[in-house]
Amino acid sequence: MSRSQAEKAAIHEQIVNLAAERFREVGINGIGVADLMKEAGRTGGGFYKHFESREKLVEEALEKTFEKRAEALRTYTEPGSTLTLADLVESYLSEDHMNDPGTGCAIVALMNDISRASDPIRELYTREVQSELAVLSSLSRSKQPSKKRAQALMTMCTLVGAIGLARAVKDDELIAELLDTSKTLLKALEA
Repeated sequence: MSRSQAEKAAIHEQIVNLAAERFREVGINGIGVADLMKEAGRTGGGFYKHFESREKLVEEALEKTFEKRAEALRTYTEPGSTLTLADLVESYLSEDHMNDPGTGCAIVALMNDISRASDPIRELYTREVQSELAVLSSLSRSKQPSKKRAQALMTMCTLVGAIGLARAVKDDELIAELLDTSKTLLKALEA
């Protein structure tokens, strides 16, 4: 790869990584191409040297986000891992995760935007939801496949719902109650 190709690839990667973070912080429609490029230290006109459309940037940013999430979840499912569903619940329902959507779970951060997105974007998101459900199912202690799946569905809905609500409300006591009650509920499922 020539130096200029390597530089172009590095700039492309920088834009994708920035978009992945900013989309989770402010939503897919919360930042325009010009502002994103300015934040990346690039001109708006240079966008189309890297992406054929804004939609393609969204796809790449989601793919990047989902790859990072899959990598993080592998630590729970690798052979010999001592991490449990309870550990995942603690991490997901933490104040750190709640307060930092830019580096957190895209499933919760982008749920409303994705529901109004194009079919290819929704299909990408759907694959990620299915992938995460498979991880949650594999962490279930149940021996029955149908019960594992039901617990995974309930776990995902509770995790996503609790973080989404906690980010939306403006009441510290209610936030703590949402996170703590959800942790207690999910850990009781595994008991």
